Amino acid sequence: MIMPRGASQLLLPANPLFIAFSLVVGLLIDMVPVGRQPWMPDVLALTLVFWNVHQPRRVGVGWAFVFGLMIDVHHGALLGQHALAYSLLAFGAVALHRRLLWFTVGAQAIHVLPLFVLAQAIALLVRLMVGGMWPGWSVMLAPLLQALLWPLVAVLLLAPQRRAPDPDAHRPL
Repeated sequence: MIMPRGASQLLLPANPLFIAFSLVVGLLIDMVPVGRQPWMPDVLALTLVFWNVHQPRRVGVGWAFVFGLMIDVHHGALLGQHALAYSLLAFGAVALHRRLLWFTVGAQAIHVLPLFVLAQAIALLVRLMVGGMWPGWSVMLAPLLQALLWPLVAVLLLAPQRRAPDPDAHRPL
């Protein structure tokens, strides 16, 4: 049986170098000095969750912890604040990954929204526990924006896996 192009298309294996490149790009986007706006989406967290869902054996809680420490050092935050939030985010994504892949990309965005809200709440709670200031309610826009960016990230990060491994006019796969 020949599989039709579209949602049921077979994907090639993910290249580990592409996974690492996308995580580094997410880290660099988060490090761009655009000001400390509390509503800015966390692109690194979005990329981590995506790869935790699609490649849980290659990108796990350990990588999330390491990238969280890097963000803590860059932002000058309490050491471990983002590491804790990213680790719990990665754990939740790995726990949901089998079920999440059965849904459409839009439904996946709805399912990962609580993960993003939880990670944002944990980082905010840690910040407030050590005497940080309340950033305002606009901080809860970041998880919503991350969930809205999920379909775009899915298209971009799955694009290299959708290409034909050996293009041929007689084989549509």
